[in-house]
Amino acid sequence: MRSIILAGVVLIATSFIVPTSHANEQLLISVCSYVKDNDKSRLRKKLKEGRITLRNIYADLKCNSNNLLQTAYSSSADEVGEYIVKRVSSKALTQSKVWDWANANGHADSPITAALKSKLKL
Repeated sequence: MRSIILAGVVLIATSFIVPTSHANEQLLISVCSYVKDNDKSRLRKKLKEGRITLRNIYADLKCNSNNLLQTAYSSSADEVGEYIVKRVSSKALTQSKVWDWANANGHADSPITAALKSKLKL
């Protein structure tokens, strides 16, 4: 009898996990999309709805193998890029080596690079 109850509890618990994982995946896909589209207001709204911060996801989130700032640079999403720089810690920005990447890829004159330079005190 206990094994039947335990199996039922496990089945119910796993049914709650799957939708959450799928919802988180959709949330992160939306974040990447809003960065590419330079849509700061929708990005902020989506982050608020998902109860996440850029500071918490910046190091791990990749959009087509690029981090969020590289995605902003590649899409000429200056407004969103500057917003990301303001919201992410200096330590995370330094560890991602985005400064070196930006300069090596011809983005030295970008407004994002100016914000990054100011934040990192370079």
